[in-house]
Amino acid sequence: MLERKAYTLFLRDVFLLALTTFGGAQAHIAHFHKVLVARRGYLSEEELMELNSLCQIIPGPTSTQTLTAIGFRLGGPNLAYLTLLIWMLPAVTFMTTAAILMSDIQEKSWSLQFTRFIQPMAVGIVAYGAYRISMRTVKSKTGIVLMILAAVFSYLYQTPFVFPAILLCGGLATALKYKSLPRNHHEKIVISWSNFALWAGVLIMAASLGGLTGFLPIRIFENFYRNGSLIFGGGQVLTPLLYTEFVEYKGYLTSNEFLSGYAVAQALPGPVFSFSSYIGSLAMREYGTGGEIVGALMAAFGIFLPGTFLIFFVIRFWEGLKSYRVVRASLEGITAASAGLVIAAAVIMFQPLENSLLNIAFTAGTFLLLAFTRIPSPVIIALGLLLGFVLK
Repeated sequence: MLERKAYTLFLRDVFLLALTTFGGAQAHIAHFHKVLVARRGYLSEEELMELNSLCQIIPGPTSTQTLTAIGFRLGGPNLAYLTLLIWMLPAVTFMTTAAILMSDIQEKSWSLQFTRFIQPMAVGIVAYGAYRISMRTVKSKTGIVLMILAAVFSYLYQTPFVFPAILLCGGLATALKYKSLPRNHHEKIVISWSNFALWAGVLIMAASLGGLTGFLPIRIFENFYRNGSLIFGGGQVLTPLLYTEFVEYKGYLTSNEFLSGYAVAQALPGPVFSFSSYIGSLAMREYGTGGEIVGALMAAFGIFLPGTFLIFFVIRFWEGLKSYRVVRASLEGITAASAGLVIAAAVIMFQPLENSLLNIAFTAGTFLLLAFTRIPSPVIIALGLLLGFVLK
């Protein structure tokens, strides 16, 4: 545990990380190692990687949960919640501002032509995310089959309710292979259910209040809280769920608005899950700027809180849980299914775009730049926006 006088230094480090970490969960972990392990010595490399592994098997934003879990280890729940708030605040502020600007542009009937290049580029980023996930996590024939089946089913049945079923089926399919894994000595599991009850209680209350009152801010919170409770694999896997639910199913924003916002999120530091605040803001654009800010905050807290509650719940008995083979075996199917969801998302998100050679070229070009060069995605997106302004 840190002494209280060291809390301020740790939180300052978290704030600097929120302003300087680009590139998604894997890149975030590298930054965490550089600042929190090598420079400050808050924890060892082994402890960092173990916490990161734990967070990968729990729904929610992996890098956010890892950083929050570090705060929990160093200073308990109070420091952990402050860590979460400071980590998410800059990115959420940036994305809320982007949504308000987008809404103003639409209201004044200004042209969005300057975004025409970053929309296919966003699809290229999603396609590259699918490629990276599949190459890094799908290692067996079973995994390949599950990935393909997940892609096909999520493409054919584009409803928010099919995704958790696909992930569950993927995990169950490979859990049956647990006998092929080596036995570990079983640690005694002592479970404290308070944080699980908190997670479930908030979910039930939000769903009940949203259904009874129809109050849009509560429904937005419930929608994102539910999605945040089901996502394995980071921001890339979140994308198809959000697109299906909020663009195709509920129509809170257009496909072009979604793709433009997603591209902006890729160009910003901090958690990619902050993209949710952009959607929440546009969902309440009819209520003015105040309503947009409320919608952004409800979406942001909705997407980030469930993963935080669940990491607080699991971290207390992780040592015992990870010794069970069935838990380790189920991860193969969950990650393979997650890769399939992202593959389908790339196809689904490209379809509303004009089927032109230019869009195909920008989608493929973005994929190739990410795959074969070291140009970071923020630079690629910034170049796309600049080109859009120049050729407007």
